[in-house]
Amino acid sequence: MPRRKKVKEREIDPDPVYGDKKVAKFINYIMRRGKKSVAEKIFYNAMEIIEKKTGKKGIDVFRKAIENVSPVMEVKSRRIGGATYQVPVEVPEKRRFFLASKWIIMFAKARKGKPMAEKLAEELIAASKGEGASIKKRDDTHRMAEANKAFAHFR
Repeated sequence: MPRRKKVKEREIDPDPVYGDKKVAKFINYIMRRGKKSVAEKIFYNAMEIIEKKTGKKGIDVFRKAIENVSPVMEVKSRRIGGATYQVPVEVPEKRRFFLASKWIIMFAKARKGKPMAEKLAEELIAASKGEGASIKKRDDTHRMAEANKAFAHFR
C-alpha cells in the first residue's frame, strides 16, 4: 500500500460479446499466463452450456451466481495488546465481486474429469440456485463473522 498518493485504478474495457465490465473482469480472473483468448473461450463456452442446460440466458445466470456468492461480512485479523482477534468487517463492493469470482473459479477448477468450460458452467448454475461449494464457502465466511461478533468493537 502506497504511503503518498492514492493509486489510480486502471479502467478496463467491457467484453466484446455482452458489453459488460464485470464479465471482462471475470474473464481476466480466469486468465492464466496472459492467455486471454483461452480464458474468453472458456467463459463463452460456459455461457453456451448454461443456456443449453437451463434454457435461461447465460449472462443472467452469471449475474445471479455472483450475487448469491458475494459475501456481506468477513473477518480480518487485528492485533491488540499481544492477542490477535478475528474482527468482523463489512466487505466493500469491489472485494465482494473479487471474492465471489475467485471462489467460483477455484471450486470450478476443483471439479474433476471435464473441460474447464463445463466445470465453470456447472459451478455457475449451482451458485445461481443457491447451492454448491462456492455458496458453502460464503456461508462459512458469514458464520465466522457471526461467531466473532463480540470483537466488532475493535474495528
